[in-house]
Amino acid sequence: VQLQASGGGLVQAGGALRLSCKASGLTFSNWNMGWFRQAPGKEREFVAAIGWNVGSTYADSVKGRFTISRDNAKNTVYLQMNSLKLEDTAVYYCATDRPYGHGLKQTVGAYNYWGQGTQVTVSS
Repeated sequence: VQLQASGGGLVQAGGALRLSCKASGLTFSNWNMGWFRQAPGKEREFVAAIGWNVGSTYADSVKGRFTISRDNAKNTVYLQMNSLKLEDTAVYYCATDRPYGHGLKQTVGAYNYWGQGTQVTVSS
């Protein structure tokens, strides 16, 4: 399983970015997908997850601003980030756990495969 994240960059506070994560080496439509982030000096934290069959979940800090979606035909999961804040600055990682996973996990340890990360920097 390989995950390739992209779409990060420098954006002003209040702006928007869309991250993409292309997956290979798996039957993508059968896997839950998640986004995490890690700011300097902090632990990696959950951002959002989307199920292989239905449903999504978000961290409280991004609810109402971020939207996770997936395109199974393109083996890609997206994270649309709107109304960005300074505290959203971090390296963003996509991850996946296992096929037909039950429930949307929010812990780092629940995910078995990780992408390389893409930097998001929000400036004032």
